[in-house]
Amino acid sequence: MSVTHTNGLTANEALKGRRKGSDPLISTARGKLQSRRSKVNDQINRELRMRNGAENLYRATGNKRLKELVAVELSFFNSNIQLLKEELSDLNSDVLVYQHENGLHNVPMIPLGLKETTECDLAVPIKDFILEHYSEDGTQYEREIQELCDLRQDMRTPQRNESGVDLLIEYFNQLHFIEKRFFPPDRVLGAHFHWYDSLTGVPKTQKTMGFEKGSVLFNIGALYTQIGCKQDRTSHAGIQDAISNFQKAAGTFRYLHNHFTNAPSMDMQPHTLTMLIQLMMSQAQECVFECKVLGSNSNNGLLSNVRAAQEAVVVSQMYDDTKLLMTAEPVKDYIPYSWVSMATVKAQYYMALAHTHMATAIIEFADENDSQSLSEFMDALQNTKEVDTENNRLSVPQTQEDRITLGKAHLKGALNCHEEAMRLHDLCKQLRKIDTFQEILKKAHDRCLEKFSSLEEEDDFTEILMFPIINPKTTQNVSPISPEFRNISVVDIFKRLGPITIFNAKNEWSAPRTVTLDRNPDQGFGFSVRGDAPVRVAEMEPGSVAEIGKLKVGDLVVAVGEKDTKWAKHEEVVALVRQCGNHLELKLVTPNLSQDHDTSRSAPGTPNTPLRMQSPRESISTQSNKSNRSRLSAPWTFMRKGSKEKQDKPEKSKEMEDGEAFLH
Repeated sequence: MSVTHTNGLTANEALKGRRKGSDPLISTARGKLQSRRSKVNDQINRELRMRNGAENLYRATGNKRLKELVAVELSFFNSNIQLLKEELSDLNSDVLVYQHENGLHNVPMIPLGLKETTECDLAVPIKDFILEHYSEDGTQYEREIQELCDLRQDMRTPQRNESGVDLLIEYFNQLHFIEKRFFPPDRVLGAHFHWYDSLTGVPKTQKTMGFEKGSVLFNIGALYTQIGCKQDRTSHAGIQDAISNFQKAAGTFRYLHNHFTNAPSMDMQPHTLTMLIQLMMSQAQECVFECKVLGSNSNNGLLSNVRAAQEAVVVSQMYDDTKLLMTAEPVKDYIPYSWVSMATVKAQYYMALAHTHMATAIIEFADENDSQSLSEFMDALQNTKEVDTENNRLSVPQTQEDRITLGKAHLKGALNCHEEAMRLHDLCKQLRKIDTFQEILKKAHDRCLEKFSSLEEEDDFTEILMFPIINPKTTQNVSPISPEFRNISVVDIFKRLGPITIFNAKNEWSAPRTVTLDRNPDQGFGFSVRGDAPVRVAEMEPGSVAEIGKLKVGDLVVAVGEKDTKWAKHEEVVALVRQCGNHLELKLVTPNLSQDHDTSRSAPGTPNTPLRMQSPRESISTQSNKSNRSRLSAPWTFMRKGSKEKQDKPEKSKEMEDGEAFLH
């Protein structure tokens, strides 16, 4: 018996037709979790529509009894929506599904779920636009439209690996062409892009390509977070891969933050993206610490423990900054509470590890002669605020008793932080479900308590010092890595429409017209052409066949006879004209030279301010100052005028500035 997938295909058909990097069956645990998120999103959407209808009825009716009934229904809808949002929050807090199978040895990381989208009917609006703007039959481009729809369908279910990221980037790059081809700056196409908020499940719909681009970018960043969590952090190679993926996730969110504005959904608001960038950087720095202590033992030495302690302080402080961003308005209202708890617990946990490493360094490596090591140990400490006088400043310990006293102070600080981390962990319902994290916290606390107890003596009444503050210092500063869109090359699906520098939604030209030229064997056609892809009418001789045939200087030759020449080189067009003999048929279009090339305008009349990409004005050149010319004034002969330098081929994209680049 064949299993039918949600899009109507059987399992075998879905597997056969999928693109590399797509998993249409969504058979993994992560995929099943995403499917549950999708169902919750749909339920939230349904409840919101019903609530909107009830609100409209409440405002429209004047019947008191009916108003009371509608008010009861509204409270019911609000309660359902709140329960669904809590369920979605629990799914967002289910981090264990994304962790590596060896995750019980590591502190769990926070991944992001992908934004869900519904199917989008692009066929009708694209066909209409091709007929209206390009004056061509849209049904002739059904193959291209289907290829675009298939690509969009495949990117909805990316695999959790580099192939999945490449698939999303491929679609993102292709959207550059689609936007130029079918989305003019002064109006919107009749296509609705429907995406669900990743954090709240609230649906948003817009007609702008910027919303589609931004949502795909968010999913690229979210997929990097899932790949980072997937890495085996019990090996140095796995940790480095995790660091790289968290940095790429931060770079993608930063790119989205810097180049897109007026996002309609909360997960792409600037304050949310700022928090996500900080969260990813904190997790990358956490991996740096794990790499430093991986495989370490008590024989690593005093300085090794000091440097590990300083690395841990850096991680702790970064999670403190993350917690501040999470608890700021309005972010705290829609991110999972478990994320705030996780950041707070990790800040305490890594500060506890820092004090533990400092205690280990000073107690277990009693080398009084190594003054340089002791000096570096003391340089890693700051004096507490309570000890601010010249006489009470910390001094280098000279005896074993001094070392033990200072070590006990650090262990006391470590125990305080461990106990606070465990308390905060137990306060969060979602964190209590993560047994591995609870076990890691408990083991670290027990080791610290055992070490502290071994130093305590019944008749020891020495006052424990206030534990000193540890200076943060890292050997590997992490930073966001911007996405490399140009690494994934794509081909314009609608290339048949012509070079995109000319035949795009922004430019305007006349409807194609056919001109027939008949000449006598002893005369020429009387016009010259220049340029490539497409060639342009450059000059006409007065009284010539070309002038009588209504050719215009500046006309673009889009076909010679039945041969399409929008992509033809100069020599190819000349050869086709020669082959026509004394009877020549040309299909021509006349560019509108008065058109506005300002791409920075947003579409007027849109109900919501659209998500758009910030970019400087682009100037599209439709011809080269230096190009080939051929005079078709004598039968079967032509002369070249000007230099041999040719116009740049439109199919070769030039590099765009970083920050506004999409690979052509």
